[in-house]
Amino acid sequence: MQTTWIMVANAGRARIFSESDPSQPLQEVEDMVSPAAHLRELDLVTDKMSPTSAANTGHNIGGTQGVAGQHNGKAGAPNNQYQPAQTPSEHEAEKFAKDISNYLKQAHGENRFGQLIISASPEFLGTLRKNLDTQVQQLIKHEINKDYTHVPTQQLREQINAQQDKSQ
Repeated sequence: MQTTWIMVANAGRARIFSESDPSQPLQEVEDMVSPAAHLRELDLVTDKMSPTSAANTGHNIGGTQGVAGQHNGKAGAPNNQYQPAQTPSEHEAEKFAKDISNYLKQAHGENRFGQLIISASPEFLGTLRKNLDTQVQQLIKHEINKDYTHVPTQQLREQINAQQDKSQ
């Protein structure tokens, strides 16, 4: 019988279980924790500038002085109200998703599992999907849009089976 891995995850933790025989208890394979998930956003960004820092100087790419301002405005360069595309916590979640993806890719390369069930928090599931290797994506048997990272191991299989029954 093919080994199925069940991964439950959120932006701060991923637990991976192995199921070789449905009559046997799940075996925890890995418990990954993102160290940044326990930090406050203030601790992730230590060099944050205020929105108007260097706003009226030629050194600011979106400054308002003469030619530089006109040139940068046409190029679509950020101005003094620039906001990054990702918050620091979103960036850390993406880094964690890449770590998970690398772990799964390596484990698949070692033939440690043949199928994968993923259950992740709604906000993290999309990030995880974007970062999973295509070979690993092909092994996904079922996806669940719920965070079961804190569910005890003995109840996890029941929760997963209930969600699979709902979707069929």
